[in-house]
Amino acid sequence: MKKKKITIITPVKNDQRNIEKTIKSVLGQSYKKLEYIVVDGRSNDKTLQIIKKFKKRLKYFSRKDKNLWDAINFGIRNSSGEIIGILNSNDIFYKNTLKTVNQYFNHYKLDYLFGAVKKDRVFHKFEPDKLSYRLNIYPSHSCSFFIKKKIHKKIGLYNIKYDYCSDYDLFYKLFKNKEFKGMNTRKNQVFGKFDMQGISSKIPFYKFYYYEMKIRYNNGQNLIYLIFLYPIKILNKIRNLFT
Repeated sequence: MKKKKITIITPVKNDQRNIEKTIKSVLGQSYKKLEYIVVDGRSNDKTLQIIKKFKKRLKYFSRKDKNLWDAINFGIRNSSGEIIGILNSNDIFYKNTLKTVNQYFNHYKLDYLFGAVKKDRVFHKFEPDKLSYRLNIYPSHSCSFFIKKKIHKKIGLYNIKYDYCSDYDLFYKLFKNKEFKGMNTRKNQVFGKFDMQGISSKIPFYKFYYYEMKIRYNNGQNLIYLIFLYPIKILNKIRNLFT
């Protein structure tokens, strides 16, 4: 089986408490054809000092960025791997994750892959048939998602104009294009543990849905449909909160 070079990118800023466990989970992989890039957003705590402890085994950059997506894009542009994965600080990979990734890309000739992840429970479903009314149809972005670099050259990188949910924008473009082949792993093939207290958890749900509608509109979905979809999603969320 061909061993494809995999690049993992970790964007981080001021996370001295958690960055080391994230780094160790990547460098401890059983799969060794690996490039690891850490992009630090000019941290003013001890984050960069911790990163430098591992400088012989990873590439690191410390630069002022516009947001998370700008940092990830910088990592992608400076990567040399055939496959790209994102792992945010405080998320971790399990030991055989990249080995499993390589197996899937080789066996199924994939363009992208989602692995199962552990949150408060295991998430593993990938449901692109629900794209017209849902975007949370995959396990996660960080820890779960892998994509061939050449696909980024076709659909672009992450749109830094979206402070939140730029992954939704990328995924909308990806899932709509039937030229690309993707799938998810089995439920028992868990790639790692996802931090439930990350950036996305701090966004109010109504704002989250607003960005979703904006992304849908900018990608050509019908405005009248979206005018009806937005309040329906808000009402469903409120109902779920009370039930």
